[in-house]
Amino acid sequence: MPRAEHNVDVAIIGAGPAGLTAAYQLTKKGFSVTVIEKDPTYVGGISRTVEMNGYRFDIGGHRFFSKSKEVVDLWNEILPDDFIQRPRMSRIYYEGKFYSYPLRAFEALWNLGIFRSTLCMASFAKAKMFPNRNVRSFQDWTVNAFGHKLFSIFFKTYTEKVWGMPCDAMSADWAAQRIKGLSLWGAVKDGLKRSLGLNKKPNDGMETKTLLESFRYPRLGPGMMWEAARDFVVKNDNWVLMNHSLKRLEQEQGSDRWRMIASGPDGDVTIHAAHVISSAPMRELAGRIHPLPATLGHAMELKYRDFLTVALMIRSEDLFPDNWIYIHDSKVQVGRIQNFRSWSPEMVPDASVACVGLEYFCFEGDGLWSSSDDDLVELAKKEMAILGLCDPDDVVGGAVVRQEKAYPVYDDEYAANVLTMRTELEEKYPNLHLVGRNGMHRYNNQDHAMMTAMLTVRNIEAGERIYDIWGVNEDAEYHEAGEEGQDVEGRQAALSSERQVPARLKAA
Repeated sequence: MPRAEHNVDVAIIGAGPAGLTAAYQLTKKGFSVTVIEKDPTYVGGISRTVEMNGYRFDIGGHRFFSKSKEVVDLWNEILPDDFIQRPRMSRIYYEGKFYSYPLRAFEALWNLGIFRSTLCMASFAKAKMFPNRNVRSFQDWTVNAFGHKLFSIFFKTYTEKVWGMPCDAMSADWAAQRIKGLSLWGAVKDGLKRSLGLNKKPNDGMETKTLLESFRYPRLGPGMMWEAARDFVVKNDNWVLMNHSLKRLEQEQGSDRWRMIASGPDGDVTIHAAHVISSAPMRELAGRIHPLPATLGHAMELKYRDFLTVALMIRSEDLFPDNWIYIHDSKVQVGRIQNFRSWSPEMVPDASVACVGLEYFCFEGDGLWSSSDDDLVELAKKEMAILGLCDPDDVVGGAVVRQEKAYPVYDDEYAANVLTMRTELEEKYPNLHLVGRNGMHRYNNQDHAMMTAMLTVRNIEAGERIYDIWGVNEDAEYHEAGEEGQDVEGRQAALSSERQVPARLKAA
């Protein structure tokens, strides 16, 4: 049972990658730390691993790859003996056939068959002869580039499932950034040359940068990393309080020290600290600071995209070899399906059972999110049958894992709202530090979340903000190319992992 009062150097909100990285490094440096985590069971946030009857589920899929040597070294330090090397494989699944991801245009046309490929090429020709001269949306840009038929097959359905808004409401800028380097006409010419024996280059169908072909992965899932970090913190006489939610955060009267009240199953716990590190969603943090910040209204406007995973245990061999497949089929709601054994054989304890996770993108409180677990398992079984991936009678078990606030939403106002709140907090409270994906409202990778915490620890150690953790460059291809740990300095590499997301198109 935790003490009712804690007096520490640093209080940390959230036991995800950012929060536990900070706690781990502060503990190593001799600081006293208390971490609060609202989940009753699991640490790791969206990088946790849920276990049920020996089956382990990765929430979203986490490849352990970073160009930052600092991050790689920390992974190796926390988990020195439990990484395995896994092959990278992800494909698109459409009407019973698999397509390479990233898309290889000539292969796609070949798989679609003569009739549908002819329609695709006719649609492509029409788009080239009569292009839309007023390109404003993702749909406008993609139809101009590939024709309406290919757009509807390979771009529209999955994109709308993930982001919860129609393609004609998304900015064209995102399409130009996201789908670069793929030329349909170039792919067709390449295919014709191959058929005549005139081209001996690898059959990419497009010129692409080399993608990483393998990655490291903890043998029992990503949660293994963060459980080890938590254990180190606790072993060295610091605290990680599970099932404790932030109730109130205020500065003590006549002091810049913090008084944090966390609500737990046995009542409130009060934590007194010189510094607070928050990886909680900015919207939640703002509503619990007292006195309420003037920018509270801005923070409350921040939005999030949620998702849930329905794991099915199926009496069968593995249904596909991929780590996951993207579902480009409008007949089903599922957006992506993971194969947990492809992440690690130890995730699935029974060799005669395939274990897959169907991912549904949604908003907290909508119909999918609010459905019962039993109804969601039945939906998943039905959709697997529609896709032709399994017989529902072969399903021997199911489980549902919900993940709220999985993706910060980048709407028209988000950047101004984040900047306004950040500016006020930094001016008023230099000893309140925001880190991580939700703490900074930035859609980034795990190594980026860790680096924001690592630099924050250095700021605390120095007694001033010597590192600007908001100095992030955008590079969507960062996570898919290059050598692990190639950047010895490491900070800019890890801080270059903010992913691209679509912006909602402003009204004309």
